[in-house]
Amino acid sequence: MRPTSETLRHAALDQLQSRDGQLLIGGESVSAILERVGRTPFYAYDRQAIATRVAQLRAALPEGMRLHYAIKANPMPALVAHMAGLVDGFDVASAGELRIALAAGMAPGCIGFAGPGKSVPELQAAVAAGITIHAESEREIAILHDLGSRDRRPRLAIRVNPAFELKTAGMKMGGGASQFGIDAERVPALLRSLDTARVEFRGFHVFAGSQNLSATAISEAQSQTLLLVEQLAADAPGPVAELNIGGGLGIPYFPGERPVDLAAVGTALAQLAARARRTLPGTRLIIELGRYLVGEAGYYVCRIIDRKLSRGRVFLVTDGGLHHHLAASGNFGQVVRKNYPVVIASRLDQPPAEIASVVGPLCTPLDLLADAMLFPQAGPGDLVAVLQSGAYGCSASPHGFLGHPEPLEILV
Repeated sequence: MRPTSETLRHAALDQLQSRDGQLLIGGESVSAILERVGRTPFYAYDRQAIATRVAQLRAALPEGMRLHYAIKANPMPALVAHMAGLVDGFDVASAGELRIALAAGMAPGCIGFAGPGKSVPELQAAVAAGITIHAESEREIAILHDLGSRDRRPRLAIRVNPAFELKTAGMKMGGGASQFGIDAERVPALLRSLDTARVEFRGFHVFAGSQNLSATAISEAQSQTLLLVEQLAADAPGPVAELNIGGGLGIPYFPGERPVDLAAVGTALAQLAARARRTLPGTRLIIELGRYLVGEAGYYVCRIIDRKLSRGRVFLVTDGGLHHHLAASGNFGQVVRKNYPVVIASRLDQPPAEIASVVGPLCTPLDLLADAMLFPQAGPGDLVAVLQSGAYGCSASPHGFLGHPEPLEILV
């Protein structure tokens, strides 16, 4: 039997709550939630955990800074509706997400639409809804001019591809050639070409990267963002009404990772906001977050259907897998596969007894939810929970692969 791949305890495990050996999610036992949804696999999202995270963030943010939720992180309609009462706005990346945002009751003026390759019908829908479109190319700007008139001017912000990057980010979205945004050096000429009789200039959107746990790196990128926009504002056809500085705040997924220092981020943002009041008076600062708000509030729960022993290794075969949770399988951006925090949700009162791997029912060795981790001894009927599953889980997975049923979702 090979040694466990985990050498450090994941911090998320220390936050778990249980009763009679059962994992509690939003105060309910995992077995009670299973009775409500009817079958496994399912995703469960803790509404109170989301509200607590938003409150913690607001306490750290400077007064007046607006908080937007990036729906791409988790577009479950019930969750988005819950979020509508907690944040100041939404950011969407498709017409489908726009419909969810509007159905949740968010005011159109508080919705931004970013993302490359927006289709003409998507742009038409966005203009009709009255939201702000974050233009990512000259093509999009030209289309918005064609759609605009004196009676209905599309609300337009320029998404800028900066020359700097978000250092140590899990996913970099600036600092070089990119499909995202318009290269910063091309923006001044585009600003001068805007016809304000046909489009309403709103401001800028600069998103340098995501999934970052370094407060220093995040704050440095935010400072560079403000400096860049201060320079670009000289060519703007009017006041900069809003500046979306992106997000970047990550969550710890793997052993040894530490949560981002929110107090340090907040202190730096307060200094940035004070400077913006001097250099960009009247500009509304927006921080856009997705994963940081919902990632740690989600759990993916599946059931063990078989226990296999193969050449000294234990495999716990479940009815869930990469078709439901691509990220946990290591196939959603990981260069070297690492385990998410995974627990036997029906045996939290039992000590670790063996090293086992949790696998799914798919015909591929990539279908791996936990590789050689320490667990209590478990078998058919036991429930497995993958933690840190509230973002880029259900909606970012290939549900159609091999034709298995889609997972259910519940907000508890």
